[in-house]
Amino acid sequence: MKSLPIISGICLLLFSACNSNDTNATSENDVDAARNFIRAALDGQYKEAQNLIVTDSVNQQYLDAFATNYRERMSGEDKRGYREASINIHDIHTINDSVTIVHYSNSYKKTQDSLKVVRQNNNWLIDLKYSFSAADSTQR
Repeated sequence: MKSLPIISGICLLLFSACNSNDTNATSENDVDAARNFIRAALDGQYKEAQNLIVTDSVNQQYLDAFATNYRERMSGEDKRGYREASINIHDIHTINDSVTIVHYSNSYKKTQDSLKVVRQNNNWLIDLKYSFSAADSTQR
């Protein structure tokens, strides 16, 4: 009977260890959120990226389209290129204390792009709608 508390403790430890890889981890600041999202996307880690976006149907549709493209259309060479790419931050435009636009590229495909990072409930999240809007305005 002495082994029952030990076994219970081990099971509890194992259970908590399984949950320690918390994909809901928050980013420290706006640029960290952008970097974490870009890295997850470059690595094809769309479940991780899911936790870094503003939760709404439009953002979800964009992320689902990225994931589908990665899984079904991207060549192995491109996947490897993106995974090995470094992130290049070109400009950080702070709109206010809750909105930042980060202009970036990666070393594989050097096309410059931008992300809108917003603070919601003290968490920095990516709003993909900005990146795909018709007008590329930093005033949103």
